[in-house]
Amino acid sequence: MMKKLRKEGFQIGRYKVRNLMKKLKLKVTQRIAYKVTTKRNHNDEVADNLLNQNFDPVAPNHIWAGDITYLKTGEGWMYLAVVMDLYSRRIVGWYVSKRMTTDLICKAMIMACNLRQPPFGLVFHSDRGSQYTSKRYRKLLSDYGIRASMGDVGACWDNAVVERFFGSLKHDWIFKIAQPTREHMKKDVTVYMRYYNLERLHTANGDQSAINYENSLKKVSGWT
Repeated sequence: MMKKLRKEGFQIGRYKVRNLMKKLKLKVTQRIAYKVTTKRNHNDEVADNLLNQNFDPVAPNHIWAGDITYLKTGEGWMYLAVVMDLYSRRIVGWYVSKRMTTDLICKAMIMACNLRQPPFGLVFHSDRGSQYTSKRYRKLLSDYGIRASMGDVGACWDNAVVERFFGSLKHDWIFKIAQPTREHMKKDVTVYMRYYNLERLHTANGDQSAINYENSLKKVSGWT
């Protein structure tokens, strides 16, 4: 919060922020523990772990990561699949559906590829859920020239950056207001994606938003 206020022009320190939060009765809440969402079909192939917890690629479109999470509404569960570029932490693809199927992750990946036009050889890291190990998804990655990478079973730290994103989405946004319908949830997720990519500050980006961090690279290197 202190960093965000300073970005907006306020001369303020941690002590002052803590006092203001106390006066406004603002409290930091603890996030819930990691929860496995999918299980692998043991007849499907598993990719090697090419990432090995390397969460800091040197340029965009070198390493992407993705996962699925549950979203609860008054009409029932929704499922969100995301694709993140680990260079900037930008969410480059996502899709929300009331069914947790292979189609869910395929649409998120198609959105990402349409937006970024990644080069052949890009690595996409995920868990070993049945959607990610399915023949249909493996073929989609192959068609785009993307190399699959998968973490160990139950090892949440193998995809820690995406898990932190899900925690921010839920605790900083989704849980703040009621989610009465699936349509309301879809719209709220879309608004958060815009906020997350354009405004939310990331420590890994030198306290810049994902898009500002990428734009700063463009100015220095001419990357497009």
